[in-house]
Amino acid sequence: MYRAFYRKYRPSTFTDVVGQEHITKTLENAVKSGKTSHAYLFTGSRGTGKTSCAKILAKAVNCLNPQNGNPCNECEICRGIDSGSILDIIEIDAASNNGVDNIRDLREEANFTPASAKYRVYIIDEVHMLSIGAFNALLKTLEEPPAHVIFILATTEVHKLPSTILSRCQRFDFKRIPPEEIAGRLKEVAQKENLRLADDGAMLIARIADGAMRDALSLLDRCSSYDGVIDSAAVADSAGLAGREYIFELCDCIIQKDSAKALEIINRLYNDSCDMERLLIELTSHFRNLMVSKAVKNIENMIICSEGELKTIREQSEKTTLATIMSCIDVLTDAAADMKQGANRRTAAELCIIRLCTPSLDADINSVLRRLAELESLVSSGNIPRPTSNVNEVRVEEKAVNPPAQETAKNEEIKEKAAEKPTSAPVADDEIPLPEPPPETKEPAEPQTSAEGTIPFDRWPEVLDKIFSKDKSLIVMLTGSTAFVHNGKYLLIKGSPVLEMYLKTGDYSKIIKEAVAGVTGKNYTLAVYNNKQETAPKNPLSDLISRAKSLGVNIEEE
Repeated sequence: MYRAFYRKYRPSTFTDVVGQEHITKTLENAVKSGKTSHAYLFTGSRGTGKTSCAKILAKAVNCLNPQNGNPCNECEICRGIDSGSILDIIEIDAASNNGVDNIRDLREEANFTPASAKYRVYIIDEVHMLSIGAFNALLKTLEEPPAHVIFILATTEVHKLPSTILSRCQRFDFKRIPPEEIAGRLKEVAQKENLRLADDGAMLIARIADGAMRDALSLLDRCSSYDGVIDSAAVADSAGLAGREYIFELCDCIIQKDSAKALEIINRLYNDSCDMERLLIELTSHFRNLMVSKAVKNIENMIICSEGELKTIREQSEKTTLATIMSCIDVLTDAAADMKQGANRRTAAELCIIRLCTPSLDADINSVLRRLAELESLVSSGNIPRPTSNVNEVRVEEKAVNPPAQETAKNEEIKEKAAEKPTSAPVADDEIPLPEPPPETKEPAEPQTSAEGTIPFDRWPEVLDKIFSKDKSLIVMLTGSTAFVHNGKYLLIKGSPVLEMYLKTGDYSKIIKEAVAGVTGKNYTLAVYNNKQETAPKNPLSDLISRAKSLGVNIEEE
């Protein structure tokens, strides 16, 4: 009968256990000196050797001819334990035998002496699944068991065990097995099975196994049906993973914000039956590698991959910022978690990729920080395009802003009303008022050059050139902006929606005012123009003066 690799190549001695030398040496010495404990607790992640070490220890304490603390695997006791004919070694699955009655039966059986072995060994797997009543029933026996009984408890979630259980056991923590050691063990198994396992294939299996030898052997068993060399491509196909080239290509699309190409890659992978959840997990792992490459200088011991992949990871990490990488990891993690509850995994993956390629679609704080980090990176690199401004286009676009007139009398009437009720309030540097556009008429008039009205500011490109030489971070926000003069003393800037918030920080308003004064020789009060707002706040000072005059108070205006 065919036996799976993880059963066929299960360690039979402490020496065969891979990656747990700190535990196997201690157990060997305990067996050699005869100082074995009455209760052990083996804890660690899946596939790290907990149950295997428990069976080896059960054989070692009962072996008729122990070899330096290891079982000989040749005596009748060792062969009987391996075949299951020795009934003194009892394995209990606590997941299905977690009641009080099961533990009471165990306590009664423990009082009987072993039938053929020296010790009766109870191996309780997944012990954290026991109920509270079962734990309480086990306490007394676990603390003072008969001299011929040894308890070995194994669990992957040690935090769920009561402290009363932990204090009665010798605890051994099993670590995740390093990928290099897993790959070496896979090469040994492949040689015994006459399999041609390539180095990159062995390393990919080790990386997928995530420190679990059992998972690695199971995946190698699955790949053994392939003809030819088992390389990374064969492993990726067998595991349902996207090839590394697709991961790198997707990452390039995210860095370059090319959502169209990224969706084409997703479509190809979906047609090749690639699991979308696994794809996001692999992409998350890749961005983790980028994060490590960005934060650590020597990454060879922290990232398991080939030299070529390591070079590509370094190159991609240099093209982006750490804030962008961390934001992408958050988006990928949330998408992978939500995908388990979604109905269409392909759609969920596509939405995630579009969000990564188009951060402006997200309004959360992580996306904003990502965009700011990219802006800072652009400024520090110095690769900022010089701003351009087309005054003719601005005049055509903003015709409605200029005060039109059909007749001289009507124009004068509009001016008088504007003088009585100003459309724009004076602003301080930390306030951003929005002027009220004048009413429309049928025929446009020439731009007003007097103190009233709003006209395009033709010398705005000169101001931008002067700002460019002083503050490059500010010029990025002003790229593509235009300016208007309102009432002869207000300079209205029209730009991006976040310009208002940006001008309130730092000395940016002061820099703009100095640049305007340097070009025109005039000191303007700054404001942000927004043609979507129909009304503007009235000038509180003008209102106060008007009310004072109506009460007969003589006020001189400067």
